[in-house]
Amino acid sequence: MSQQTPAEHELADLIVSSLNLEHLKAEQFAPEAPLFGAETGLDSIDALELALAVSKRYGFQLRSDNADNKRIFSSLRALSQHIETHRAN
Repeated sequence: MSQQTPAEHELADLIVSSLNLEHLKAEQFAPEAPLFGAETGLDSIDALELALAVSKRYGFQLRSDNADNKRIFSSLRALSQHIETHRAN
């Protein structure tokens, strides 16, 4: 299992805090593992809340009509890379 980068760890912390995931710790998110589904218990409502939290923290919108959302939200690593590419400086 690969290690989280500092940016991925920061994002995992945001996921845990913004979605009130008391049963998970940021360190438990494997960077390449699916972000949604059985492992984490996250669902589409969580995706909406996470998109809002990302927009507040990183200063850009994750649009619900983006055709790439399935890829963007596929894993912690994919979401982190998308944020690094688009975040407001």
